[in-house]
Amino acid sequence: MYVPPAFRVDRATCLAFAAARGFGLACAHDGDKPVASPVPFHIEYGSDGTPLLCFHLARHNPLIGLADGVTPWLFAVNEADSYVSPDWYVSPDQVPTWLYRSVHMTGAVKIMTGQQLPDHLNQASARFENDLAPKKPWTLDKMSTGRFDAMMKGIAGLVMTVEEVEGSFKLNQHKSDADHVAVTRALALQTSPGAGILSAAMRAMRPQAFAAVEDNEVLSTVHEGIAP
Repeated sequence: MYVPPAFRVDRATCLAFAAARGFGLACAHDGDKPVASPVPFHIEYGSDGTPLLCFHLARHNPLIGLADGVTPWLFAVNEADSYVSPDWYVSPDQVPTWLYRSVHMTGAVKIMTGQQLPDHLNQASARFENDLAPKKPWTLDKMSTGRFDAMMKGIAGLVMTVEEVEGSFKLNQHKSDADHVAVTRALALQTSPGAGILSAAMRAMRPQAFAAVEDNEVLSTVHEGIAP
């Protein structure tokens, strides 16, 4: 991934972002063309601290035949994104752009064996069911034996041993406080969910800038109110 220095994110932040997102695009190459599938996943850690990205696919998915445990795959995790109009900036002569957060992980992928797949399914369902609280979590034991066996025959579990991690969080880090605040506020007024998510993230990046602008606005209002 090409990552401009201003948008580069450290490894720990990238992994935390990916784990929280839990959905991405698994990508490999079959020697002739790229092959990719969108999949949910969860991240575990080996005894040596190595991230292990765990997911599963339908057994007929051509990606499974490419999981040789040696050849590296790419796993892309994207979240919110949004267009930014030049009109939103305080500074003149700006250009249209797009803000986003994205993480790429690279590593060899192998097929799960034995108890690994049932364990993965338990952990994956728990990971996402917990987001639905206070609903009581669904668990695998709610499935009939026949249904569970049929599911197991129809899927294969895979594990990526994550080696390289890259992240690009393009959130106007290179802009002035005035422009950063102006764009953040404009994003907050948009109707797309992505714009709202990015606006919240950008506000959290520079709380002091927003505090200063809001203090100045209060003072201006007060002065206008007492002007002769």
